[in-house]
Amino acid sequence: MGFQSRNELSISNQILQRIPKEAEITRIEYEGPAVAIYAKRPEVLIEKGSVISEIVSAIRKRIVVRSDPSVRKPEKEAESIILGLIPREAEVTNIKFDPSLGEAIIEARKPGLAIGKNGVILQKIVKYTKWRPRVLRTPPIHSKIIAQLRHYLYKESKERENILHSVGERIFRPLKLEIGDICITALGGFREVGRSAILVRTRESQVLLDCGVNLGAEKPIDSFPRLDQQQFDLESLDAVVVSHAHLDHCGFVPYLYKYGYEGPVYCSEPTQALMTLLQLDYLDVASKQGFIPPYGQKDVRETAIHTIPLAYGAVTDISPDIRLTLHNAGHILGSSIIHLHIGEGIHNIVYTGDYKYAKTLLLEPAATEFPRVETIITESTYGSPQDVMPSRRDSEKRFIDILNKTLEGGGKVLIPVPAVGRAQEIMLIIDNYIRKGMLKEVPVFIEGMISEATAIHTAYPEYLGREVYGKMVYENVNPFKSDYFTIVEHPSARDEIVEGEPCIIMATSGMLEGGPVIEYFTQLAEDKKNTIVFVSYQIEGTLGSRILKGVREVSMLTSEGKMRVIRLRMNVEYIKGFSGHSDRRELMKYLQKFSPKLERIIVCHGERSKALSFAEALRKRFKAEVLVPEVLETVRLK
Repeated sequence: MGFQSRNELSISNQILQRIPKEAEITRIEYEGPAVAIYAKRPEVLIEKGSVISEIVSAIRKRIVVRSDPSVRKPEKEAESIILGLIPREAEVTNIKFDPSLGEAIIEARKPGLAIGKNGVILQKIVKYTKWRPRVLRTPPIHSKIIAQLRHYLYKESKERENILHSVGERIFRPLKLEIGDICITALGGFREVGRSAILVRTRESQVLLDCGVNLGAEKPIDSFPRLDQQQFDLESLDAVVVSHAHLDHCGFVPYLYKYGYEGPVYCSEPTQALMTLLQLDYLDVASKQGFIPPYGQKDVRETAIHTIPLAYGAVTDISPDIRLTLHNAGHILGSSIIHLHIGEGIHNIVYTGDYKYAKTLLLEPAATEFPRVETIITESTYGSPQDVMPSRRDSEKRFIDILNKTLEGGGKVLIPVPAVGRAQEIMLIIDNYIRKGMLKEVPVFIEGMISEATAIHTAYPEYLGREVYGKMVYENVNPFKSDYFTIVEHPSARDEIVEGEPCIIMATSGMLEGGPVIEYFTQLAEDKKNTIVFVSYQIEGTLGSRILKGVREVSMLTSEGKMRVIRLRMNVEYIKGFSGHSDRRELMKYLQKFSPKLERIIVCHGERSKALSFAEALRKRFKAEVLVPEVLETVRLK
């Protein structure tokens, strides 16, 4: 059967005792955080779903059912059968077979129709082909990154199979020591914004929560997490968990693979695609700006092949004594609040990552339901008393007023946006107000990674807000494909846009740290008819942050390689209410939702003064232990 340890034999025996003999089990293997059961008649186990449910309850492990290779139909025959079982209305666009895992990967524009009511079509596919079907959504807007990821994972399926087996053996290894000595070490992102990284250690395990970069750091040592510490041992690292795809949380993960990490990365499915997109763009920007990045494209690919995407709410073993569950954070697509359950209820940690405890056009608010929490690690980006955001209604009104005033005065509006999250939110707002006749109808030019990030959003509508999801899935309406939007396909079009009629330009990056927005900025900045509108948080030290603080002369490197001084005469505006972060009131409101009473609150991801101010307010409100560690500080939780 392949099990060697007593623990493994126990799991194997428990499974075999409960499985019907007619399923004809041939082997049981580890497959990442799941136990894979191979059978000659897998349809027996799928049809009798209660059997698998009972096994999962008994062994408290995830189970996946696969067919024995000897019984699978030849691929061409299986493809023909699958196309015959799935209705044409599902619009199947591609079918691939992964022999290493026995999966038939089916891409369809309407995956619900391909699955069938209560999964009836999937059951038939298993019965008649013996391949395990995995249905993926064909993005309504073509995504190069998703296509590349799916192709690469398919191409490297054998290597991925080996990786999953290796990960499984590490997860299900027998405990050597009694559970205890639970500590966290702040490796980055404490009393600062950027390079988020938290090391969680028990006697048995080491897990890294986020591993980002600081794009605004002045000193190299402040740019990356402090992985040079004695507590951090790459060989002992069991897992990396990424809360979301922004570079200050995931931008340094490929570095781990460059220097020998062979373990898994856990994140939500949209985060896997967005993370790959932003990491590759980070390398591209580095190349254009002339600095040497800490890793290369090969390391980004290694990250992708080692990533195990998880659905919200799925309880997953990631080490012998730690279970992981991801929950919606409401910050960007796929952003996750991380819940770690250590031991059999010995201690529970919730790490919020970046979160938004309010409904937006794009996303539902952050989740508040957790079985148990003793320690919460919370962000404090807007944690000072002055950080009170206007209402969403007031923010939209001010935003539209600024746009109309500039456009009616013959100017152009430049909106620097992060490609992920704020860009899609602003697109929905602009489209909505033009349709209502409340915003002057002008061309809206979109450039940079926004189009690719938007395509990824359309591939995962189930992670979007209910209204957007309903439009896309039930009404077949794509709110991101508006007649008012024009995608800028080539840089040669920029001069014509700048010299043309009044318009709105949305371009990356959101903090003016590289990207196509820089060229628009240099050409528009000296005309007082124009306006630049910031709609997202500006990390300390970035050009966007300096402009908001009043800098009006900026030295810029032109495309010809010459230094040019830009005198900023355009209007500068900042709309706080569109942030993907909660303000101080929302942060407090969120933490009050926890029950039972929190034992410990640890504050991170905020500028020093804001983190300290927020911590003091928390002490008064909750009468709990509130800590604001310095980077490199270790805190013992249990």
